[in-house]
Amino acid sequence: MRRYSVEWAVTARDDLEAIAAYIAADSPINALKVVERIEARTDTLSWLPMRGRVVPELRWHGVISFQELFEKPWRLIYRVELHRVLVVSVLDGRRSLEDLLLERFVR
Repeated sequence: MRRYSVEWAVTARDDLEAIAAYIAADSPINALKVVERIEARTDTLSWLPMRGRVVPELRWHGVISFQELFEKPWRLIYRVELHRVLVVSVLDGRRSLEDLLLERFVR
């Protein structure tokens, strides 16, 4: 079975750090557990990169190159490029993707 390298974009690492910081304000132990769960889930993409679904909100606009996995409540958005998986965002799945992307563009 072919293995893919799993890499993190700077924005995805920033997302993960922000999630950890937010949770750590109440519980550093829970923050560490969440980060470990998210990283473990993305590691599974090294042997099953096409397992996620195309991001529905992007598909509606004709963009089909981004897929997602859930590690509830987080959405792990990534794309597959040759023998590499690039994690581009880690977002709160309870929030509207359009609102999150708008906030990101305005920043």
